[in-house]
Amino acid sequence: METLLCNIVDALRCTDEFDQTCLEQVIRSYNKSRTDDMPIGAKKRLLPYYLATKRDDVAKWSSWNITPDLEKRLISVLRMKPGRTASGVATVTVLTKPWPCAHACLYCPNDIRMPKSYLADEPACQRAERSYFDPYLQVAARLRTLRDMGHVIDKVELIVLGGTWTDYPQSYQYWFMSELFRALNDMGDDEVVARQMQRRRAHYEAQALPCTPDECRAYCHMSNERIAAHEITYNEAVAELYGAQSPWAATAAEQVSTQEELDELQRTNENAASRAVGLVIETRPDALNAQSLMSLRQMGCTKIQMGIQSLRDEILLANNRQAGYAHIVSAFELLRLFGFKSHVHYMINLYGATPQTDIEDFEELTHNPAFLPDELKLYPCALVDHTGLMACYEAGTWRPYTEAELVDVLSTCLLTTPPYLRISRMIRDISAHDIVVGNKKVNLRQLVEAESNARAEASNTPIQEIRFREIRLSDSADELTLAELHYETTVSHEVFLQWVTPENKIAGFLRLSLPDQAAVAEREDELPIKPGEAMIREVHVYGQVAALHAQQSNAQHTGLGKALIQRAGDLAKEAGYGRINVISSVGTRNYYRHVGFSDAGLYQQRTL
Repeated sequence: METLLCNIVDALRCTDEFDQTCLEQVIRSYNKSRTDDMPIGAKKRLLPYYLATKRDDVAKWSSWNITPDLEKRLISVLRMKPGRTASGVATVTVLTKPWPCAHACLYCPNDIRMPKSYLADEPACQRAERSYFDPYLQVAARLRTLRDMGHVIDKVELIVLGGTWTDYPQSYQYWFMSELFRALNDMGDDEVVARQMQRRRAHYEAQALPCTPDECRAYCHMSNERIAAHEITYNEAVAELYGAQSPWAATAAEQVSTQEELDELQRTNENAASRAVGLVIETRPDALNAQSLMSLRQMGCTKIQMGIQSLRDEILLANNRQAGYAHIVSAFELLRLFGFKSHVHYMINLYGATPQTDIEDFEELTHNPAFLPDELKLYPCALVDHTGLMACYEAGTWRPYTEAELVDVLSTCLLTTPPYLRISRMIRDISAHDIVVGNKKVNLRQLVEAESNARAEASNTPIQEIRFREIRLSDSADELTLAELHYETTVSHEVFLQWVTPENKIAGFLRLSLPDQAAVAEREDELPIKPGEAMIREVHVYGQVAALHAQQSNAQHTGLGKALIQRAGDLAKEAGYGRINVISSVGTRNYYRHVGFSDAGLYQQRTL
C-alpha cells in the first residue's frame, strides 16, 4: 500500500489539477504493474493506511516528507463520500433501546429488535444493534469510521432516534445523553476510546446479550412470530424480551445518571476535540409540553423531530394515531417560544388520504401561521408486513400510489416549499425486501427534482427549498448577498436571513424569532424567556466542515455567521427588543461568548 500511496503523493506534487479521475488512473496503473506479494490497490484502503502510519509509525510517515498543504490535498482526494460533511457538520445518528410505545399506528413496523417504527436492516439500526444500543459505542464507532474516511469530526450533530424520547425513564434519558457527551469528550485520545469500547463490549458479552444480527434474530424470533400471528402486541413483546425478567434487566439497572453528571460532561465538551454543535431528539406532538421542553433544553437539545404525519384528525384516527390537530398546533407554538428548531415528519399516501388531500395538507403545513416548520421529512407510506395496514391492503381499502402519482405529489410540494424550509428526506431507509408494496426506488428524490426542475423552467418559478439550493463543494461563494425573508406565525414574527449567490445558492442562514409579547406574557410562568427578548433559533454556514480555528477557503470561518448575528441583533433592536437570546448547543457556547453573548440559564444572551 505504501508504493501506491507514494505514487499518489508524487502525482500531487507534480500538478495542482489532480482530481478523482487522476486518482483512478494512478490506482489502475498500480494494479496493472503490481506483483503477487503486493496488496490490491483500492481508494477505501488508502486513507486509513495513511492515518494509521502517521499515528503508529512516525519514522515512516516522516520519510514521505508530506507538508501540511500537501496533506490537506491528499486527504481531500482520498476522502470517501465527501457529502457526509458537506453541510458543515459531521452528523451521527444513534438509536435508543426498544421500549413500549403509546400508539399502535397502522403503518408502523413492529420489529421487536428495534424501537417502534424502525427495522433492523436500516443502516443506523444495524450500527445500534451491533453496539448493544450503547450510545458511547455508537458515537465512538461512527466517528472513528468518519475520521478514517477523511472527514473532520470537530463539529458533530447528534441525532437521537428510536421510540418517543419523552416516554423513556428520566434516569435513562440522563444516562443516554451523558454517554453521548462522554464519547465526544474522549475522541481526542484513541487509547482511551479503545479501552472504553473494549471494556463495554466485554461487559455486555459477559451478560450474554445478543449483538450480531444472527444472535438478535434468534433472540427475537419467537416474539416476532407471535406479533405477526396477533398473539401478543409489540409492547407485550418488549416486556418479555427487555423487561425485569430478561437478560437485559441487569444492564438496564446500570443505565442511570443525573442532570449533574450530564452538566459536568457538557462543560468538558465546550473545549473537547469533538464538540456537539447540535442535539436532536425524536418525539410526538402530544408528548410535548412546557415541562418536557424545559427538560430537553436542560439536556442541551436544540432541535426536535416531531412526527405529525397528517393534519387531518379523521386520517390520524383512521391510522390509530392519537396525536391530533390541536396537539400539533400547541406543539408548534411551544417549540417556537422555547426557541427550538422544528423538524417535522409528514407522510403522504396514508390510509384515508388521496393525492389531492396530501397536496392540500402540505400547503397548509407550509403556509398556515400555526405551523411553518423549519425542516421536513416528506416521505410516502410504504407497506411493511405484519403491520395493521396489511389488512387494509388485502381488503382493497388502501393502495400505494403509482410512481407517477408519487412524483406528481412530491413535485407539487417541492415547488410550493418556501425558502426557509429544508426537506431533508423523501424516503425512509427501509430495505426493498421489507417493503411489500410501495416505493422501492432509492433515487426517488432525483426523479422528483428532475420533474420539479422541468416544471420550474416551464413556469419560470425557481425551486426555493433549502436543500435544493445548498452550496456544493465545487460551488463558489465569492459573491454573496444578504437577503431577508419576513413571515408571521401565531406566536412570533420570524426573519430568515440568508447569504445567497447570484444563482440563488445558499451559503449560510440564520433564523431569528421575534416572539409576540402578548403570547409570552400569557405563558410567562411556564416559559424560560421573558418579555422583550428576541431569539436566534439557528445559525448555519455551509461548506466542507472546517477544523476548529483552522483557516479554510470555503464558506465556513469567513465571518458569514458573525455578520448574520450582527444583522439579527440590529433587526431585534429596531423592533423594540432589549435583549437577544440564542439557543446555543454545548459545543458552540464559546463561539457565542466570543461574539458578545453571556450565559443566561437555558440560553446565551446579549443586551441590545
